[in-house]
Amino acid sequence: MFDHVGLYASNFERSKAFYGAVLPPLGYNLLEDNQAGERRWLVFGAAPPPPFFVVAWFPDRSVQPIHFAFSAPSARAVDSFHAAGLAAGGTDNGAPGPRATPRPHYAAFLLDPDGNNVEAGFRER
Repeated sequence: MFDHVGLYASNFERSKAFYGAVLPPLGYNLLEDNQAGERRWLVFGAAPPPPFFVVAWFPDRSVQPIHFAFSAPSARAVDSFHAAGLAAGGTDNGAPGPRATPRPHYAAFLLDPDGNNVEAGFRER
């Protein structure tokens, strides 16, 4: 179990728009928007945190794309995540649908504005 996940963004406003669109269908809302000074960051989460998710922008840092996955509360939320991400400038990296895994898994994949592979997945409990 993680406490939080963070990633670096090369364009703060573009990433803010992207994550501001894709995270609410999964139950994560913007909790903090710090744009004071040279270093800026956003904190998304469900109350009460943790876990939470951080998008940070540092002008002197090169971006390294990564993969991370969010747990979705339903297949419908996965569909909403994918549609919202495409509308907010994300790139399709795997349409919503069932995935071949040992445990039933419905997922969708997007590339965010910095090329990070973002997944939302629903597993029946």
